[in-house]
Amino acid sequence: MHDEEEALYVDRPPVEEEAVRGHRVVVAVDGSAGSTAALRFALEDAARRGVPVEAVIAYRVPEMRGDYTDIGTAEDQRLSDTLRRQSVDKVRAVVDEAARGLAGAVPDVQIRAALGSPADVLVRESHGADLLVVGSRGHGGFHSMLLGSTSIQCATHATCPVTVVHSPETRRHRLRLHRERQDQRADQRGDQRQDATQMAGDGR
Repeated sequence: MHDEEEALYVDRPPVEEEAVRGHRVVVAVDGSAGSTAALRFALEDAARRGVPVEAVIAYRVPEMRGDYTDIGTAEDQRLSDTLRRQSVDKVRAVVDEAARGLAGAVPDVQIRAALGSPADVLVRESHGADLLVVGSRGHGGFHSMLLGSTSIQCATHATCPVTVVHSPETRRHRLRLHRERQDQRADQRGDQRQDATQMAGDGR
């Protein structure tokens, strides 16, 4: 890690969607095990490339107007600013933890919290990037899926290369699903043999 925190973190203001920034590795971070694995991959890859990492988190402002009709634009803005700061703090904590586990040099990390859905934000923020890195499943994903909807959308729509990183938890989940499918096939074969034996006995 860098001695001075400001040299590592650059909390940048929002930019226009059309803006294309320089060489960098963009990584999705939401605090899940999948995104932590993706961040470690992104840090190592960016160090090899000699480019910075842009750690991106998406956030949304809750829809409260139906219950609180007196909330105005100023309050909406304060809430959005609070959520943005909290999101940045969450990413910074994850980056600190991931960087401590790296053996080599740690690249500069730029933290970006953006309003919107994770897939839309990541596709937009990855314009012009060398690589977009996402975890196989983040928070809110269906546990039966090996790839979450965000990673699928990024792989489909991003304009730069995309790497999907499986966390150890995801690998264990994948192995468990594989064993369950094998057990189901074995049970089906056993039932088929039992039916065949019964049919042969009935034939006699």
